[in-house]
Amino acid sequence: PALGHLLSSTGHTDYFTVCDRGFPVPDGPERIDLALVDGIPTVLDVLRAVHAEWVIDRVLITEEMEQVSPDRVAEIRAALGDVPVQVITHLELKRLAPEGKATVRTGDTVPYANVILVSG
Repeated sequence: PALGHLLSSTGHTDYFTVCDRGFPVPDGPERIDLALVDGIPTVLDVLRAVHAEWVIDRVLITEEMEQVSPDRVAEIRAALGDVPVQVITHLELKRLAPEGKATVRTGDTVPYANVILVSG
């Protein structure tokens, strides 16, 4: 229910973070913790579900993900189709996260699997 509420209350250019289990979830934005066990669900699982129900303007990923987890980057790009992917540093993503509407925590164990989804 919390994720559905987040999607329905997010306006154009608002954004939220979908993070792996180790991301330092910031104080401030709503925290939606979906992590059940290691790897369930993944950031990619949440991204696919959100993409099916919500208009994504763009997705921010990190340079570190490109370097350390290129297979995940390929999976994200394949899942998004024509949705633009913007690459920023991990530090920039951590700087932006507290200003978002929420942080959705997953059980993902892929290094640097964190993304920011920007509303279309």
